[in-house]
Amino acid sequence: MNHDAAGAPFHWGKVPQPGQGCLLESSQDPRPSSPHFSGHDEESFPQLLRGDEPLDRALRPLTFDDFVGQDHLVHNLRIFIQAACVRGESLDHVLLHGPPGLGKTTLAHLTAYAMKGALRTTSGPVLTKPGDLAALLTQLQAHDVLFIDEIHRLPVAVEELLYSAMEDYRIDILLGQGPQARSLQLTLPPFTLVGATTRSGLLSAPLRDRFGIALALEFYTPKALSDLIMRACGALGFALTQTAAYRLAQRSRGTPRIALRLLRRVRDFSGNGTVIDDDAVDRALNQLGVNGHGLDRLDQKYLHVLHGFFGGGPAGLDTLAAALSETRDTIEDVIEPYLLQSGLIQRTPRGRKITDHGQMALNTAQKPLPQGP
Repeated sequence: MNHDAAGAPFHWGKVPQPGQGCLLESSQDPRPSSPHFSGHDEESFPQLLRGDEPLDRALRPLTFDDFVGQDHLVHNLRIFIQAACVRGESLDHVLLHGPPGLGKTTLAHLTAYAMKGALRTTSGPVLTKPGDLAALLTQLQAHDVLFIDEIHRLPVAVEELLYSAMEDYRIDILLGQGPQARSLQLTLPPFTLVGATTRSGLLSAPLRDRFGIALALEFYTPKALSDLIMRACGALGFALTQTAAYRLAQRSRGTPRIALRLLRRVRDFSGNGTVIDDDAVDRALNQLGVNGHGLDRLDQKYLHVLHGFFGGGPAGLDTLAAALSETRDTIEDVIEPYLLQSGLIQRTPRGRKITDHGQMALNTAQKPLPQGP
């Protein structure tokens, strides 16, 4: 049991007093009936959940209790939300950073619902000029949540306007041009900015320091992914053995988005009305070119080129990009993060090198890949 500032006990999910209150538990989907959720908000969920509307509603977490994994992060975030609700204040600004597909956008939705505020969603590349950001900020009400995905890609002029909005809840707008120009100061209600980024190192120091809460999402363990897969199976109405779920989790690169995508493909290969077992999972993933370490054909091709063409390395990034016919950004942002965190490759001052563990993972490929790039 927890206690508020006055010493009175409170429980998760109960509206505390004084203050606006918050919702941390609910057995019903808040989105269809709540005025804070509109059709526009549906578009901000991960791409995995966009293509199949029944799948959207079945797999989308409704409360923090439904969110699987990231236990330490979710526990801390719930405490911060509960404390803000007890004080009747808006939640401090939150920065979510980590690899893609781990649930940053979903956590922003759950935070807005728990704070009983509306959610406004946008992304860094969309906000090209200060007026775009000002239009969003002036629509906010008290305790609303503004979610900016890929916040590291904000233009400098837009980012500087965000400083005063985050710190002092005000913005200065310049009206007119030349000698007739005048500055208009607009006061904003207390709101929460939730910023999401996959590359926190690209955030400027002034912007990063204005986030009172910084939470790093980590790759999921096979056990957590297995629980998520079993929950998804129950929601979708088909059966999967526990060992098959764990086998699938081991080959999902520690990422829920990948696990759910592979689950949909395994279901396609296995047909309907059957219990999916280990053999069915192996057959489907082998057909998809995913080996026992969760490496897809592009990952395996990267390791093949590094091992076969360059003797295991070291090889420079530009050299690898040319050999793979891929861009530097694709290699750095898509291929290498999981390979590095799994210890399959290493970065050295002279370039990339394959590790002994990487050579072993490469040998688990079910089908040899072409030796040419």
